[in-house]
Amino acid sequence: MDKLDAMRALVKVVSTGSYAEAARRLGLTRSAVSKGVMELEQGLGARLLDRTTRRVTPTEAGLAYYERCVSILSQIEETEAQVSRLHDEPKGILKVNAPMSFGMLYLGNAVADFMIRYDELKVELTLTDRFIDPLEEGADITVRIGQPTNSSLIARRIAAARLALVASPSYIDKHGSPETPADLINHRCLSYGHTTSMQRWTLTSEGKPVSVSIGSCLSSNNGDTLRDAAVKGIGIANLPTFIVGRDIAAGRLKLVLPDNRPADLVIHALYAPNRYLAAKSRVFINFLVDRFGKSPLWDDFEGKY
Repeated sequence: MDKLDAMRALVKVVSTGSYAEAARRLGLTRSAVSKGVMELEQGLGARLLDRTTRRVTPTEAGLAYYERCVSILSQIEETEAQVSRLHDEPKGILKVNAPMSFGMLYLGNAVADFMIRYDELKVELTLTDRFIDPLEEGADITVRIGQPTNSSLIARRIAAARLALVASPSYIDKHGSPETPADLINHRCLSYGHTTSMQRWTLTSEGKPVSVSIGSCLSSNNGDTLRDAAVKGIGIANLPTFIVGRDIAAGRLKLVLPDNRPADLVIHALYAPNRYLAAKSRVFINFLVDRFGKSPLWDDFEGKY
């Protein structure tokens, strides 16, 4: 029996005045309760209980120790209750990390609505296109687009993130529109990444994925930068519809190679594989799934493509 259990046994013996009754209430055998009290006495080097045939009473040292045990066990129970409430009720500080473009266009507004619903929560929202390790950064929830690369994290699907090849009417008027994926090598393309060399895009052709080389003239790790360049006629961009959907609907951008669209990506919420997911994280993920999962706002422009 560990010390805390032995302390609980002592408290029950003193409060009931009986080993047998203490054992019954704790769901233990009488010998286990007696052994636990004896271990406490041996560790303290003092007799805690006076035993008679009719009743067990605490010694002076035993009464002092009993009172301290009651206080310690009460504090432990209160601490456990507080932690349990944190898991049952969405309280405290929720730390969220998300990509810059998605965060500015959609997540920021969603977080504001979420906080109206859960006004006891505080949220720390960090937007960055840098791939972070949420365990090292201390993030409760990390929103990421694409296939998760960290197998130690749990990934919950929030919504689809469709990709579209787009170019401005001015670019198409000046350079024409590619007729096949292979034609992209002869066009000015705007690529996501840190370099313009050795860039490839994966599109679909007759329902199958095909990887093609592109002629990249501008690369950036930020989708809004590429969107701005596409709208100004710099080149063809391969971007999520949550970035370019409004531009397509307004005619500022047009679909290129509509029969060879890139494969959809997925927006995930990533979190550490704890046995108990805190209520603040659980309700936030559920909120995002309800808000974006069934019919993403950024695809409301589908009928206008």
